Amino acid sequence: MKVYTLRPDVSLTQVYVYRDPIDFRKGHRGLSAIVEQELGHSPFSDLLYVFGNRDRSKIKCLFWEDNGFVLYYKALSEDKFHWPQSHDELLILSGEQLNWLLDGYDISLMKPHRKLLYESVC
Repeated sequence: MKVYTLRPDVSLTQVYVYRDPIDFRKGHRGLSAIVEQELGHSPFSDLLYVFGNRDRSKIKCLFWEDNGFVLYYKALSEDKFHWPQSHDELLILSGEQLNWLLDGYDISLMKPHRKLLYESVC
C-alpha cells in the first residue's frame, strides 16, 4: 500500500463537500467566507470542507488547525474527479471516502482513475 503525505486523515468522521463549483482563485479567506456566510458554519471548527472547480479537475480542502487555516490542493493532469451526486448544497463524507475521491475513485461505483506515469514535465 502506498503511503501518502499531506493527505486529509482517513479517520475524519465528517467531511463537508460543497456542491457548487467555486472560483479557484479563492484562497483560505474566500473559502472560509463561503463556509461562514453561505453554509452558516464556523470555519474555525474541527471540520474539513471540500471545494471543486467547474470542470472538476481540481479540489481544495480547507480546515482550521489550532492557530491557522490549512489548504490542501490537488489538480489532476488529465482526468476529472467523480463528484458525488446529491441534490443538497452540502454532502457529508467520511475521511476514508474523501481519500477515495482524491485517489480518483467514483465513490458510488468504486472505480478508480487510471494511473499516469510521466518521464518529464516538459
